[in-house]
Amino acid sequence: MSHQDASIKSITFALLANFGIAITKTVAAIITGSGSMLAESIHSFADCGNQGLLFLGMRAAQKDPDTKHPLGYGKAIYFWSFVVALILFSMGGMFSIYEGIHKMHSPEAIRNPIIAIVVLTLSMILEGASLYGCINQINALGRKENMWKWFQKSRKSELVIVLGEDIAALLGLFFALIAVVLTLVTGNPLYDAMGSIVIGMLLVVISFFLAIKIKGLLIGQSADEETTAQIRTFLENRPEIEQVLNLITLQLGPQIMVAVKAKMAKTDSTEQLIANINHCEAALKKSNADIKWSFFEPDNMD
Repeated sequence: MSHQDASIKSITFALLANFGIAITKTVAAIITGSGSMLAESIHSFADCGNQGLLFLGMRAAQKDPDTKHPLGYGKAIYFWSFVVALILFSMGGMFSIYEGIHKMHSPEAIRNPIIAIVVLTLSMILEGASLYGCINQINALGRKENMWKWFQKSRKSELVIVLGEDIAALLGLFFALIAVVLTLVTGNPLYDAMGSIVIGMLLVVISFFLAIKIKGLLIGQSADEETTAQIRTFLENRPEIEQVLNLITLQLGPQIMVAVKAKMAKTDSTEQLIANINHCEAALKKSNADIKWSFFEPDNMD
């Protein structure tokens, strides 16, 4: 499975799940008057908008290079992923905290709490299915390490965002369910308000981690360690190359740029040297379809 297919499927799963959940939560929030439920509905609508922005970013990243952007538009997906992290912080996290504080100052009893419990339980099932789908798509790309390690080294910002959103949503639903149950058992609406604040703080923390992750990609990161090592090994095994002196990779959205300084094997002519370099570049791009650009410098020292 290609990285593009995995990303599209993961985002689609999340969009369909979040839209259905958002509508259900909104209706339940109106019926019950639950602050936690309202916070969760806003969070789900924000997630729907976020998935739309990720689709926009993926489309922008596919634009062909031009004179103003000679290395293409691949990093556009990083920009839109960063915007998504900001939206998760503002519309999701800050609104939930505001709503919880407002409810604490003007507490209202939850109407029909059983409806809220049923809706939250069903929402957790749907959100869990979305998270399961996202993890399956990540595994289909050949994940070998645990999820935290994958998060740290991944260059697929859209999958990172969807994974973070799904985890945040599932935890938010769990806290909202606890808040509603505590309100039902004790009759104290402050638990519902506190649930909204906890959900908001959770979203702020997760959006902060996502923003830090995407910031690194925006500034410019190499391809992941495994891919860089594979490129180096491939070049070192080429008969045209005597020694790889330096290797730089740069991840540009779904594409990779490679810059190589190498000591080439001796040739009888400049034309043969140029031909050897061209052969290496062609073979390198054939070995990894994500390599879009390669720059080759023959030299005898680093």
